[in-house]
Amino acid sequence: MPVSSMKSKILLILGAQWGDEGKGKVVDLLGESYQVVARFQGGPNAGHTVNISGKQFILHHIPSGILHGHTTCVIGNGVVIDPETILVEIDELEEKGFDVCGRLLISENAHFILPYHKVMDRVSEAIKENSAIGTTGRGIGPAYADKINREGIRVGDLVHLDNWQDLVRENVRIKNIYFKKVYDEPPVDADLVIHLLQIFKDRLGSCITDTVHFLHQAIENDQGILLEGAQGTLLDIDFGTYPYVTSSNTMIGGVLTGLGVEPRGIDQVLGILKAYTTRVGNGPFPTELEGEFEEKLRQLGGEYGATTGRPRRCGWLDCVAAKYAIQINGIDSLCITKMDVLDTLDEIKICTGYKYKGEMLPGYPQYSHKLNAVELVYETLPGWSQSITEVRTYDDLPEAAKKYLARISEILDVPIYIVSVGPGRDQTIIC
Repeated sequence: MPVSSMKSKILLILGAQWGDEGKGKVVDLLGESYQVVARFQGGPNAGHTVNISGKQFILHHIPSGILHGHTTCVIGNGVVIDPETILVEIDELEEKGFDVCGRLLISENAHFILPYHKVMDRVSEAIKENSAIGTTGRGIGPAYADKINREGIRVGDLVHLDNWQDLVRENVRIKNIYFKKVYDEPPVDADLVIHLLQIFKDRLGSCITDTVHFLHQAIENDQGILLEGAQGTLLDIDFGTYPYVTSSNTMIGGVLTGLGVEPRGIDQVLGILKAYTTRVGNGPFPTELEGEFEEKLRQLGGEYGATTGRPRRCGWLDCVAAKYAIQINGIDSLCITKMDVLDTLDEIKICTGYKYKGEMLPGYPQYSHKLNAVELVYETLPGWSQSITEVRTYDDLPEAAKKYLARISEILDVPIYIVSVGPGRDQTIIC
């Protein structure tokens, strides 16, 4: 099936694991067929890696569609933006010849990550002895906390409010009280924060707009819109492995609140599922491997965070967790990534069920303490023991690889439409 036949008017791409599934490559691959690519949540704690003609691009804020010259990219109101990081990201893209500012729209209702959020992230994690979450330290959680506390600084404040500098000074004053009295931390300089925001305003002020209106105009004009998620379903603040989660809604509900599109408008939901499972940071991970074999899988897959460089924890494919992601997101079809990482393995395991206190669980448990105590039910399948990085059609895959994909589809009861056999755009099989 050609990529064009997958095209929906509004296509949503979501991670079906703990993130790092390879969404960036898929957004880049499918984005060529869309006029608009929009991101709805998260911040620069998410890194999407795209490889084009041997060149690697790591994107933190900017939707992966920016690598197609015809695409308008939208950063929605559900995203939190680090003004310093996004400017560096834009500089790097423009140095490589990509027009960014002329094709980027930033929601006026998106919130900023400011230097005091990063301080708060660092010091609050440091005082936890055995309960650290393992955040990226990028200030994501504290920025979302300020949003919920109605204390945040929004992107639109810079262009709509004459007193935005006063708001910043008041926020810095309050945060410095906390830093001094609770954490014995040096104060943040309000002038430096204001200077950083002024630079952002000077460079990106023309990008700030009402993105809800823009998206609905695009829908009325029958433009194709690709919606890009960050992180993965199991890191969702409500439905993930709480408290070891991110600070936003990474599943389908986050699209509605993070962009302002209406639920009936989403035509298709494509779930991205790595051929095995990884996660970064602390928290339960039932199928996690140990020792030399885990390290082997990590090295084969290059499993290090695109944003932090932290080594990812690695394990077998968990179809119980994947089924849960499919259920709560209404995933219609799957893309299986990093199939090639399994090329050298003699046998491959799939987790098909959980037992808890000797009883089979009906599905994925909501509480982390249960996940830490489950007994896993595995199926073992033969490996294909040959490279598939040059394969471009499903029929040319080794029989064992096709059986592995067929079994995943059978367990999850969802068709597989795309298989990635390498990091490059061309290393993709449309089933």
